[in-house]
Amino acid sequence: MTTKTYAGSCHCGAVKFEADIDLAEGGGRCNCSICRKTRNWSASIKPAAFRLLSDPAATTDYFRNGAVHWPFCKTCGVRAYGHGDIPEVGGEFYSVQLACLDDVDDEALAAAPMRYANGRDNDWWHEPSEAEKKFL
Repeated sequence: MTTKTYAGSCHCGAVKFEADIDLAEGGGRCNCSICRKTRNWSASIKPAAFRLLSDPAATTDYFRNGAVHWPFCKTCGVRAYGHGDIPEVGGEFYSVQLACLDDVDDEALAAAPMRYANGRDNDWWHEPSEAEKKFL
């Protein structure tokens, strides 16, 4: 396990965070409606591994199905992270958008394994079809 602290932000820089992530554990894509439409590529980490460095007032919140909050920047609209509690996937978590990491090495991102989740059907233990993965 090689956890590293990464800095991240939204497009305009109003939302800034730090996150302790082990890229060797990879990232994921989900087929629920919001993840599919925003082409989510994220790493899930425990709440203690995430630190919001900017004023929370820089974001507004989109709350989905009572389980996940997706704060996004009020200025540029980028959704740099989310947080929630889904017992089926381990409870409380932060979901960090890997594309929002400012100081990550391209090769490290390219080497990170990819997991796929069937959030659309709340079937977290089975991946979507191979054809659907191409759209995620």
